[in-house]
Order: sequence, then structure tokens, then C-alpha cells
Amino acid sequence: MTNAPSTADDAHEAVVVDRITKRFDGTIALDDVSVRVNAGELFGFIGPDGAGKTTLFRILTTLIVPDSGIARVLGSDVVEGIWTLRRQIGYMPGRFSLYPDLSVEENLRFFASVFGTTVEREYDQIAPIYVQLEPFRTRRAAALSGGMKQKLALCCALVHRPQILFLDEPTTGVDAVSRREFWELLAKFRAGGLTILVSTPYMEEANRCGRVALLQRGRVLAIDAPKAITASYERPLFAVRAADRFTAIRALRAYRNTASVYPFGEALHFVDARADASPDRITSDAIDALHAAGVTDATVSPTPATIEDVFMARMGAPEGEEPNAQRGNPA
Repeated sequence: MTNAPSTADDAHEAVVVDRITKRFDGTIALDDVSVRVNAGELFGFIGPDGAGKTTLFRILTTLIVPDSGIARVLGSDVVEGIWTLRRQIGYMPGRFSLYPDLSVEENLRFFASVFGTTVEREYDQIAPIYVQLEPFRTRRAAALSGGMKQKLALCCALVHRPQILFLDEPTTGVDAVSRREFWELLAKFRAGGLTILVSTPYMEEANRCGRVALLQRGRVLAIDAPKAITASYERPLFAVRAADRFTAIRALRAYRNTASVYPFGEALHFVDARADASPDRITSDAIDALHAAGVTDATVSPTPATIEDVFMARMGAPEGEEPNAQRGNPA
């Protein structure tokens, strides 16, 4: 697995990012980022707020220019080919940016007219989404639910038949059902050959993508298919369950064999620091450590790694801290 792109020119690549760096008032938003996206891919950029996802998307959609490095979309440089690219790109920013006082239909007709087309001409392109919006076509955009706003924004990004689609955190702030429906729509467009780049802070959404890039503090931690990324996790990982999670996490952070421990859903994910200990030995020793701290109902069992576990492992400790510096502190 490598984060650096090949130097070979490949006609099948829809996006080439080569050592892009971007700063804002001395703060590094992107730090020597390189990635390539193939034509027809559904590619995900996964990372928390502040990872650099939005900055990268704004560069790739010609809204800002990088301080250094090269970025090409559909074969055109994002700086020199700005006016060509803007007609080929569909972009859905993270913040709802349509006209709240216009109706659903008025928003859609406006964006179609900007690109010299009409809703009627492009109806078959947006039909999979618009059929859900059409009963509300006279409703003001501001009065739509979060999921409906999301679908309207996607319609407006697709109405001019772009060759590539950029979606910046499209599922943030919407309910789980709307999130699932949205990804199902993206899968249909991907099956039709559309290249889609999507960013999200939700680690579990990585599995919806063909490949992903994990971003943190403006740097790429990994690029690969989700299954390949999780398969790269080589540490002994265990799920710990106990009624008193607060005491359990404090006990494990004080335990001498702990490499890391963190909350994960209803459990704790515990990584043992020993490379040569068997799963049975790790389980027995961890339970003993928990019992000694008064956590007598704990269960410890091996668990498969997720994208989030890989992200945590590759992210490492915060700057200026040793990996176990907070081991004795409360969660």
C-alpha cells in the first residue's frame, strides 16, 4: 500500500493529485497529499473535521488554488483548465448552499439554466432522485427535511450531466435512513459509469466505496480498498465489555501491557502491546487486570479490525505525547 501516485500517465485516471500542499494563515490544511482516482470509481475520503477533506475538494473543483503541487481532473489542470472543468464537474458542498426562498423546482431550473440546459431535457438523468422530490416541487427549499435537502442538492449537482461528481460530507446531519438511501442512489450512478468522489467523517461509510483514502491533519494515512485496509491491521485487538466502562477503561489504561484502549460503540477496543502473547494469554491477563481494579463482570474477546481501528492505529498519539501518556487518566 502506498500513498504516492505513480509517475506514469494513465488515461483511465479521472483525478490525479500530486504532492498538493495548502496553508491558511500558517495553518497547514493539506500536507504533501498525493492520490489517484480511476474513471468510474466511487472513491471515499475518510477523516474527521479538520482533516483537509473540504480543502482538497475545493481545489479539485477549481474554487481555490494549491500553494504547491499539481492537481488534474479529467485530464485538465485545475488552475489552467478552470473554465473547461466547471462545465464537466458536479459539486455538492458540505453546507446546504441552494436558494432557501426558491422552491424545489425553481432551484433545479435555475441550476439547469446556468449550464444551458433544461430540467425536461435532463429528466432521465435526475429521475432516480427527482421522483422523490417531485410531489414537493412547489415547496421552498428551506422547508425541506435534511434528507430532502440532500437529494435536492444532488439533483442540482447532476442536472447538467457532469462527468465527475464531488460530494463533500453529503450525509452529515441527516438521519440513518436518509444516509442509507443516499448511498444506494450513489451506487446506481456509479453503476452507470459516473466517477464519484465523496468525503465523510463516518468511518463505517468507507465500506460503501471501492477505495478510500484516510486523512488526518492534512496528511494521507492510507489508500486502498476498505477490506485491504482492515486486513493490514496486524495488532492483537480485543473487545472488552463491562457494566462500568469508566472504571474498565481507567484500569486498562493503567495496565502495563496496554498499547491502546478506546471506546467503540457499546464496547472498548483494547490493543495488547505484546507481539508474542497468545489470544488466550492476553484475554486471561486483561481479565486479571480488570478484576484487580474491581471490574468483575468484564468479558474480553478477540474482534476483527474495522476502518476506524486502522485509522486510530495509523493516526498514532497526539503531537507531543507518547502513545501511553494518558494511560492512567479517566476516559
